[in-house]
Amino acid sequence: MKKYFHGGIHPSDGSDKILSNQVPIRMYTPQSVEISMKQSPNGFCNAVVKVGDNVSKGDLIGIPRGFGAANIHASIGGTVTDIIKTKDNQGREFETVVIRSEENENAAKDLPDKEYEKKIVDITSFSRDEIIKKMDEGGLIGMGGAGFPTHIKYETKDEINYILINGAECEPYLTCDHMLMKEHGYAIINGVHLFIKAANAKKAYICIEDNKQDVAHELKKIISDKELPIEILILPTRYPQGGERQLTEAVLRKEVPAGSLPSAVGTIINNVGTAKALADIVLGGEPVISRVVTVTGKVKNPCNYLVPIGTRYSELIQESGGFTAEICRVIEGGPMTGNCIMIGKEPEKIMGSVAKNTSGLLVLEDFEKTESPCIRCGECERVCPAGLAPYKIDFAEIEGDINLCEKLYATECISCGSCSYVCPAKRELAYRITKAKNEIFRMRRERSGK
Repeated sequence: MKKYFHGGIHPSDGSDKILSNQVPIRMYTPQSVEISMKQSPNGFCNAVVKVGDNVSKGDLIGIPRGFGAANIHASIGGTVTDIIKTKDNQGREFETVVIRSEENENAAKDLPDKEYEKKIVDITSFSRDEIIKKMDEGGLIGMGGAGFPTHIKYETKDEINYILINGAECEPYLTCDHMLMKEHGYAIINGVHLFIKAANAKKAYICIEDNKQDVAHELKKIISDKELPIEILILPTRYPQGGERQLTEAVLRKEVPAGSLPSAVGTIINNVGTAKALADIVLGGEPVISRVVTVTGKVKNPCNYLVPIGTRYSELIQESGGFTAEICRVIEGGPMTGNCIMIGKEPEKIMGSVAKNTSGLLVLEDFEKTESPCIRCGECERVCPAGLAPYKIDFAEIEGDINLCEKLYATECISCGSCSYVCPAKRELAYRITKAKNEIFRMRRERSGK
């Protein structure tokens, strides 16, 4: 039986992926890093270091200041040269810790042999509670984009039957997960096995779209004859396959109730990058201090880089040879769900640095887009994977009727951008619905006094 979910689109033909998935992952270590104490949309930490402190790679430098955040560690060894205070677009203040590398501090050392990178290891000595505790201590969050602390998912009181590992990477242009699966298959499988134990689950499905047959074949070889409760599942290529609700619907044929988490239907969903990071934490003794990032689009040398958390975006663009178009739009993430962080000609002016949930930097040639009036074609409603009527929420948001947006279930929008993609009138549907959704959440926080 085909594994499908409601709605969805086919936004590319695969040529976008080929830009960056034909060369091995490259390592890049900068001379200094800027580690934000905001590592996810609602995850804020307080810095526990001060200017002048010497830190070693892996040292704790930030602790959560509320729900939704996870520990932050030094991604390189060196001296704290500055702590910058800034505000996000919602006026919330946070710090950025700047660390300058000390000579020889980050030189190659005789590291212990990482068995978990080369074979399936025995995890019987690790208890469920110990694995969850290490998730917490190691600062593990969802590496696929959401950035929610992983240990909180596994502290659920719901009975978990299945773990779904998202290897779909349905977002156009991004290939960091593809290359991670290609080069770190054993570590991912070991991480998945740890997830199963942490949840007391029956089985895990590693879900891969059928445009990544190469890694599906390799992962099947790794688990063959190992008697692991893990199955490689091939799904049709369709966006947004990697959404939690869409993956649950496609694989388990279950619908996550509105306002609930996948645990309500007996499943937890993790990204393949999160599985690899869990293996690093539990089996390698290394907290989340690095990740693979795709740099692609209108750059001279598109590539995937393994970089320390806090690596400046501008350095990665320059490392890839700079822009190949005159005026570019730089997107943090992919073209469907990413955030535009710059429009201009000079890559050295790009602000920001790699966070734990940074999947990529996409450079596109900038052009003007003009909205037209809605023609009531209904295409946005047809493709919406959440089953919403985007054009109705759009009208309500323009009129400033947030209560109507709430009645139209704007909070169930996953901000995938499918509606904007198919709209013949080029309306900014996803932007305004996301804006309405955030306003509803803000109003709810005010009503609850939080």
